[in-house]
Amino acid sequence: MRGATFFFLRYFLPRFAPPPEIQKLQAQEEARRRREEEETARMSGQSLMDKAKGFVAEKIAHMPKPEATLDSVSFKSMSRECITLHSNVNVSNPYDTRLPICEITYTLKCAGNVVATGTMPDPGWIAAKDSTKLEIPAKVPYDVLITIVKDVGSDWDIDYELQVGLTIDLPVFGSFTIPLSTSGEFKLPTIKDMLFSSAPASSEEK
Repeated sequence: MRGATFFFLRYFLPRFAPPPEIQKLQAQEEARRRREEEETARMSGQSLMDKAKGFVAEKIAHMPKPEATLDSVSFKSMSRECITLHSNVNVSNPYDTRLPICEITYTLKCAGNVVATGTMPDPGWIAAKDSTKLEIPAKVPYDVLITIVKDVGSDWDIDYELQVGLTIDLPVFGSFTIPLSTSGEFKLPTIKDMLFSSAPASSEEK
């Protein structure tokens, strides 16, 4: 009996095996099926991840965030090297804890030209459940100022645009930047204004 079984396996079973071409096609089909199963599993996992991200993003979008406004630019002071213009950022904090400000970046344009840029690292904190005012000073060298005055003429009225990026470290969010901008017009002080601006006021009013 054992000999008959060996004879069958040795001489007859190979005759029932598919040809090599069919075996190759079967192997290719099996490989394709496995790739499709792996891709389906991957897409299913990615879909769940996308849904989770969307859920978190929606929740974060409805959380309160600090808000800020930017005051107009005005003249502050002058030195031998430059004049200093300034503005103020007013930031409100809706949280019960104070928030650290990572940095403030600014770009000041006058008459369409960039006249001052800078970064203020670690400028302070935003008070809890309150508003905080932060000053942004921008120093403009005299050589840049003279060029601008030549362009604007004798009235000394200058158009400006101030762009500010206020970066705050928020709970859950991490670093969060509030973009701000303001534009308008200001009049440069004359030398006469500078000379008499610090004169003591008269004690008598007429």
